[in-house]
Amino acid sequence: MSELPEAHADWDALIPARRFELFLTVGPEDLDELEHVNNVVYLTWCERVARAHAASLGMDTPALAALGAVPVARQHRITYHVPAVLGDHVRVRTLLTESAGLRSVRVYTIDRVNDGDPLQGVRLAECRTDWVWVDPVGGRPKRTPAEVMERFGFGVR
Repeated sequence: MSELPEAHADWDALIPARRFELFLTVGPEDLDELEHVNNVVYLTWCERVARAHAASLGMDTPALAALGAVPVARQHRITYHVPAVLGDHVRVRTLLTESAGLRSVRVYTIDRVNDGDPLQGVRLAECRTDWVWVDPVGGRPKRTPAEVMERFGFGVR
């Protein structure tokens, strides 16, 4: 990933319905044998912020299932830069960058935001997830419902 939309200089100017962030603190359960945050935890944080984003717009899994389509991950790509350690304060941001037909794309940034860090934080990792919309009963691919597109700021296509 060469350039992430999240890295935009004015986060607040981005479409609010397509962006979301969470703050957390690294706990002992997040660490591996090297005393760094385990790789799987970064992916868990990305999923957590995506779910929280959807829920904030009234689009949690039960609501999506009621509309007849739920997103399932097709591919995750994570680039790690600096490890997080016990006690680090972390900001996890997500942007829903694309949504068309059967697929959606989210990008994520994970930054350390400890006291003394630069205002923008220290980049720990970046992630991109390609999602595919499927029927929750049959599992077959399905177009993104119009209501979902509207709630996430894409409008009806």
